Amino acid sequence: MKQNRRKFSSAFKAQVALEAVKGLKTVSEIAQQYELHPMQITQWKKEFLSHSADVFERDQKRDEEMERLKKERDELFRQIGELKFENDWYKKKLL
Repeated sequence: MKQNRRKFSSAFKAQVALEAVKGLKTVSEIAQQYELHPMQITQWKKEFLSHSADVFERDQKRDEEMERLKKERDELFRQIGELKFENDWYKKKLL
């Protein structure tokens, strides 16, 4: 009989990995609690620790993107102002 593989959410994996990182329980105890293989917890813990720095990099990239978008917005507003001025000038010339 074929068994279906269990799928775990990212939040669940992070919760289990964080519990393993804290070290309040052994990996075996955590494995029993969540009915997982200890090797799976070790793998999630390793992945959790190796990607933890990415959280801070995303913040920096998001800040840089926001700054770029603000500059682009300001440039577009400047262009709108120029075009509005030209448009008003042409309207006066036609009248």
